[in-house]
Amino acid sequence: MPTHTDNPFVVFAFALIAQGFAAFAGDFLRRHSQQFRQGERHDFATIQAATLTLLALIIGFTFSMAVTRYDQRKTLEEAEANAIGTEYLRTDLLPGDLGARTRGLLRKYLDLRVEFYEQSDEQLAKNIDRQTANLQAELWSTVSPAASSQPTPVVALAIAGMNDVIARIHTGGMVESHPDRGMGDDGTDGRLLQLPGRLWRAAQG
Repeated sequence: MPTHTDNPFVVFAFALIAQGFAAFAGDFLRRHSQQFRQGERHDFATIQAATLTLLALIIGFTFSMAVTRYDQRKTLEEAEANAIGTEYLRTDLLPGDLGARTRGLLRKYLDLRVEFYEQSDEQLAKNIDRQTANLQAELWSTVSPAASSQPTPVVALAIAGMNDVIARIHTGGMVESHPDRGMGDDGTDGRLLQLPGRLWRAAQG
């Protein structure tokens, strides 16, 4: 169940009020406390400078970690999007009706990945995660028989692509941008074909 702490505006308002109250309390204590004795002002200035320096370091490290995680997330999103889009194209290499079946499952898989990211309810997100795991098993069981029936390099390429799609979710990759919902002129799913480019442009913008 979503909480108020999930809203950045609520967190910002709470932090602003708390900091204002802390500043008011500090000024009140300063005005009603004893004055510094001889020599104490210098010691206080030294401690104040060290404290502010430490605060600046903490803020700097915080922003540095946030930027690093943001860049890592963009990289993982791009990698997963490219893996899904590439495997969608490689399904044409599968024999018989396996290609059509796999494309249908990949559409469902993409829907679940987008829905998982957009879902704010923790219980629903766990349910989507279980559905995703079941769909991964179904995807693999759909393409794996082709390795036995036609063990050719072309089929192996399609199966390796499916392995890459499944592996990306375990490295933290997640589809962020909501893709187009239209179908391509040739009947292919426009979301899967346009997703890698859309995510890359969004990351660069």
